Amino acid sequence: MTQQKTSTDAVAQVEKSVGEIISKTDEFLDKHLKTIEIVILAVVVIVVGYFAYRHFILLPREKEAQEVMFPAQSSFEYQQWAVALNGDGSHVGFLEIIDEYGGTASGNLAKAYAGLCQAHLGDYEAALDNLKSYSPGDRLFAAQVIAAIGDCYVSSGDSQTGVSYFEKAAKKADNKALSPLFLNKAAEVYTSLDETEKALKIYTKIQTEYPEFAAANAIEKYIERLK
Repeated sequence: MTQQKTSTDAVAQVEKSVGEIISKTDEFLDKHLKTIEIVILAVVVIVVGYFAYRHFILLPREKEAQEVMFPAQSSFEYQQWAVALNGDGSHVGFLEIIDEYGGTASGNLAKAYAGLCQAHLGDYEAALDNLKSYSPGDRLFAAQVIAAIGDCYVSSGDSQTGVSYFEKAAKKADNKALSPLFLNKAAEVYTSLDETEKALKIYTKIQTEYPEFAAANAIEKYIERLK
């Protein structure tokens, strides 16, 4: 009998506790219902607004940017650096695309293209600004941009900084064609800086890890010479 009474008391206590929780929850909802409704409405507005912005503004703007950039890309492929960069009167160049479509993926890509054009034209400071402001997408293209930054530093006289970018580019690429190419650039710079040990280490790495590299025979000669 005592055990049954204890069990009944326990159930009653639980029911009381649950009742209190429900009561407090009701009080909280009554007190803060308006605030909760406002928060929910705000979240809905933000979500709907984002999808509306993406569908009606961002995507059409991205498509427009791709179409506008096509002539500049064609000029780039034909190595018409100044035309690709500044336009030719009939078509806009990469610099204007950056200004007009900066928030799009094409606008971001235009920064890389513009930097590469400026590097070819010898304007290394401007090239570095654009190349560094590019937000990497494709891994292999990003590696080439990093290597281009290295080229700009080396060409402007800062070989120590430049060589570090060649090594970063090789690591980023992680590719049998590009990685040894960038490492070879780094080894050449180290050789020019009389940092023989570092150059030898990189040449040996190329020989060991990338034996199919086109310049493998020449690298063997470099290794023997540095030794």
